[in-house]
Amino acid sequence: MSNGFVDMVPALRALANPHRAQIMDWLLDPLCHFPPQRDGCRLKDGVCVGFITDKTGLTQPTVTSHMKALEAAGLVSSKKIKNWVFYKADVARLQTLSQGFDQRETAQG
Repeated sequence: MSNGFVDMVPALRALANPHRAQIMDWLLDPLCHFPPQRDGCRLKDGVCVGFITDKTGLTQPTVTSHMKALEAAGLVSSKKIKNWVFYKADVARLQTLSQGFDQRETAQG
């Protein structure tokens, strides 16, 4: 059974941080926001944490912490390729969140 907004709290809490919200925005269009990678496809495998670190201007441990928070909230998935971790937005999860708001609006309308 779904608890509506209660089920959304972890994702909303993760997105409440401006850095994580910006990273999610970039990950939703990785071809536009990140350069080509030597390893891994930006669309299929995700974006290398090194590129996310460079783009944010934050330290690598800080970016890793942000990415772990997004992953714990179910908003991104990670994949290890060689020595690097690649992150990809979970578009289906984001659509589910969006539909939760849409259903509330429809029920009130």
